[in-house]
Amino acid sequence: MLTKVPSLLGTLLASLPLLAQEVADASVGGLEKGLIALGAGLAIAIAALGGGLAQGRAAIAAMEGTARNPEAGKRIFILLILALALIESLVIYALVVSFSLIGKI
Repeated sequence: MLTKVPSLLGTLLASLPLLAQEVADASVGGLEKGLIALGAGLAIAIAALGGGLAQGRAAIAAMEGTARNPEAGKRIFILLILALALIESLVIYALVVSFSLIGKI
């Protein structure tokens, strides 16, 4: 996980010029719009990262459970699908929040 931090920081720093605005926009709430856009981007990025990690861990746990007790495979599969749906709903909720933030720009 720590090996990905420098590449993440490099990506964020490389994208900063894309978020730059003209001087005329800065006097009309440009900073506020930029911070809203940054918040929306960070919201969906963190939600996607957390959702991906949670789905991976759920799948690992389901595979280990099925390997230990193959007879319980159907029950574990049903619980896995339910857990994945709940995890994905949280990511979709973050997407809706980021869209509502973008709507304020």
